[in-house]
Order: sequence, then structure tokens, then C-alpha cells
Amino acid sequence: MKRHAPLLLLLLAFGAGFYHAAQRPPAAAFRASPTPEANHQPPILRSRFASSRLHTQAHAASLVELQDGRIRAFWFSGSREGAPDVEIRSSVFDPAQGSWSAEQKVVNRERTQHALQRYVAKLGNPVAGRAADGSLWLYYVTVSLGGWAGSSITAMRSTDEGDTWSDPRRMITSPFLNLSTLVRNAPFQYADGTLGFPVYHEFISKFGELLRLDSGGAIVDKQRLTPGGRGALQPVLLVQGGNEARVLMRYSGTPPYRAVTITTEDAGRHWSAPAKSALPNPDSALSAIVLPDGRMLAALNDIEQGRDALSLMVSADGGRTWRKVYQLEDQRGQPRDEAGYVEHVAGLLAGPVEGAVPAAERQEYLDSVKSQACTPQGCRYEFSYPFLLQARSGDIHLVYTWNRAFIKHVQFTPEWLRRQTERAR
Repeated sequence: MKRHAPLLLLLLAFGAGFYHAAQRPPAAAFRASPTPEANHQPPILRSRFASSRLHTQAHAASLVELQDGRIRAFWFSGSREGAPDVEIRSSVFDPAQGSWSAEQKVVNRERTQHALQRYVAKLGNPVAGRAADGSLWLYYVTVSLGGWAGSSITAMRSTDEGDTWSDPRRMITSPFLNLSTLVRNAPFQYADGTLGFPVYHEFISKFGELLRLDSGGAIVDKQRLTPGGRGALQPVLLVQGGNEARVLMRYSGTPPYRAVTITTEDAGRHWSAPAKSALPNPDSALSAIVLPDGRMLAALNDIEQGRDALSLMVSADGGRTWRKVYQLEDQRGQPRDEAGYVEHVAGLLAGPVEGAVPAAERQEYLDSVKSQACTPQGCRYEFSYPFLLQARSGDIHLVYTWNRAFIKHVQFTPEWLRRQTERAR
């Protein structure tokens, strides 16, 4: 009997999959994001740090808009990625004040482990979404054994805009061991009130998937977006109409290094074959949104290798072609020896990050960056894991990892973006 156990488990998994396919709910149209208010602000771009914790690593930030117009950010932070002391952290941006609140712990490994009643080795990528009933859901990655390929998704619910959260609960996304489902990009809504959630798989083979969740957070459908072996992961879904959408995905395959894309014209019943897009992608996360006029805005490392440059790019033809409109970061060719690196980063901290680093605190900020970015072999620049959100006010918010030490926030108006686009023609 024991020697047949693996076969029985496999048959049960396939049986569960066939049963699930037979019980698949009716398809629903996509729901477009609400149209932002008319924004008559002048062309403004401002930047600041959203995180403030020193001498730790900060990575993989995401955003969600609160009911009162404030913006809440989430990221993970600890001594290093995958360390037992990593926590999910959060801060709130008040547009009226132009400042971030002090960051706070949302959940750590110990609380997660206690609630799930199972060993948890590490926490990762947090992403929030709003359900049809108005509540916020926070989804984050947990690993009990092995690396990120052994992940599952843990969820918590808040009815007070993220001030307090329910106990963590483990989502069951796979009938076979519930392994290797990860999150990175924003959920979206269907017209019937269910929530669409782009996720991805990393164990043995990398591919994108799409979950559909009911109002209680239960999975009512699951769909693979790309075949295995194509190196496509971390999908972001861009709704273009009730039945039309484009998905962009990080690419971890062979040259040329371009983001992978697929499209649907029937609300996700069928998807096109995956193809390489016009967007460079050096195996790094990207983010994109659809603007009110139908154009697409993307933030990504638009280079063949590395993460030392980050750009904003716009598509006016539904994602077929892209044009760079602004260089957010570019430290290619800058010093990487410790002395040269420290001098150069000190200049960055004294420059474009407005009001974030008082002169008296710059040395401690610099030491924090050095501790994350420098080794005896040299130092690195990293601007990665961007996340875009357009608020109801019309302002666009972007957060990303800044040299693994801080989460940087860039805020700009539609008029600023319009002028940048005009200049790029």
C-alpha cells in the first residue's frame, strides 16, 4: 500500500482538478477602474521615502488607495530577504500633508505561524486588494520549507482600512501539496463582484496563473495563463474593456530579454499564445496601469541586464509598442568600490528626495544603504520591484525598492506625465 501512496496522491490531485474544471463558475466581464476626478494640478513630480526603518532591508512594496483618499503602502523588511526576522510593514501617505506616517509592523513570522498552526520559515511579497463589500484583503507569501518555489499565499482581512487585521489564514490554491503560489501585482474586479488575482508558480517550471475569489476570499476558479517552461511570472493584468485585457509578465528565460505578454478578447475565457513584447526585462518585476484615455503606463528596468536603471514608459496602441517618457533612476557606470559608492550615494541622498533625509540624518541613512548594498567584492545599485497606482484624485503614485535599504515614493500629476510624453515624441 505504501509504495502506491504517491500514485494515489497524484490521482487524487488530478481528480480534484477535473472536478474543479467541471464546477467552473460562469465567466464574467472585467470591471474597469473608476475614472479619476478631473485633475487640474500643474506639472508636478515629487519624491520621498515611504519607509523610515534604518539598518534593515526593505523590498517588494505595493499600494492600495483608502476610502478617504490616503494611500497605504506595504512591503517586507528585515535583516535580509528570507531571514526569520522579516516582517510585513506598512505606512500611510496623506496627500493633503504630502508626508508618510511612521511605518508600523502589520504581521511577522511568529504571528503567522501561530495562526496557521504550522511552521513558517519566512515571509515575502505583500499585495492588498479591495473586495466588493469594501473590506481590504492583504495577501502575502509564506514559506515553510525550501525557497520561494515552496511558497503558499496567506491572507488577512481588514474592515478599518488596514488599522487592524484578522488572523492570518492559508489559502489553498493547489490540490497537490498547496505548493508554489506567489503574489506580486494588484488584484482587479470582475463585473459580478468577484475579485481577479494574478499570481504565479515557480516550482520546477515558471508560469502565470489567475485566481478568482468570492466576497469571502474563497477561490472559485483558477486558470493558467502561460504554459510551463516559458519563464513567465509575476503577471500584471491591464483591463482594456469589458472583454479585453492584456497581461505583462516578468521574463526569466533566454535572450532577447523582453517582458512576456498575452491578450484576451473574451474576458479571459481564452488567451493568446505568450509572446515577447517590446519591453526590455532583465528578469525583474514590472508594473503597469491603464490611464483614463486608454494609454498604458509602465515602470520597469528597461535594460538587458541588472537593476541599476528604472524608467517610465507609455504605450498608445494597447501595449504593442512603447516609448520611454522619463528616466527615474540611472546609475549605470557609477562607482562600485566602497569609497566611490559612498560618495556618490551621499550626493543622491542630498539631492532629489525632497524632505525625506534631513542633513543631520544623512550619515545614518548612508550607513543603512551601505550595509545592504556593499560587500567586500564591491557595491551595487538597485532600483527594482516598481508598483504603480492612479488615485481617484488623478495623481499617479509609484513605489519601488531603492538600493534594498528603503522604499522610494514618486508622485506626479497627469499634466506632468502629459508634458513628459510630449517631449519624448
